[in-house]
Amino acid sequence: MSDSDSFIEEVTEEVRRDRLYGYLKRYGWIAALIILGIVGGAAWSEWQKAQTEAAAQALGDEILSALDSPEPQARIDALGEIDAGSPGGSAMLQLLIAAEQAQDGQTEAATGALAGVASNGELPQIYRQIAAFKALLAQGTETPAAERRIGFENLAVPGNTLRALAEEQLALIDVEEGDTDGAITRLTRLIDDAEATEGLRQRARQLIVALGGEPSETDAT
Repeated sequence: MSDSDSFIEEVTEEVRRDRLYGYLKRYGWIAALIILGIVGGAAWSEWQKAQTEAAAQALGDEILSALDSPEPQARIDALGEIDAGSPGGSAMLQLLIAAEQAQDGQTEAATGALAGVASNGELPQIYRQIAAFKALLAQGTETPAAERRIGFENLAVPGNTLRALAEEQLALIDVEEGDTDGAITRLTRLIDDAEATEGLRQRARQLIVALGGEPSETDAT
């Protein structure tokens, strides 16, 4: 490479550096803003996570404190005074309150609280399904079997998280109505149901035996 070529390259490189510095001086603030935005966004995200975790922990502590009360009504009152701070937290509190009311014999109040959660369209579906299921359980045999059957059949549909548990309750209603064969058939299907838990399958086996049936050979295997 000749001296003239080398000189030209050096000048060209110097011009490039001057242009780069010029761009940085002119537009560097944009890059700085982008960096600050990224760092600030990450910090904001971490702060939000910390706030959410802190709120959840505080809610859990309040619930545990309320449940430490010795009397059912005292626990109900203490739970009712808690500010959940979110629709999901409020739904969880209502489920806990309903459970305490049912335990204290306040069936009508428990059913009403559960019905309120079940009909709240702003809540995630799982909360509404659990509330509907518990409301049907809380009604007990005081509600006609035909009405309870309709309710559990609405829950025993494909895709429902509580479908298998609803099938178990339908089998119990079959027994209540004297349809032993229908109950055994339903329980046998439940044993082979991939969505049923092992505990649910075990209860199904025990009920089949109690009804005079026998679990299938494939199930025993």
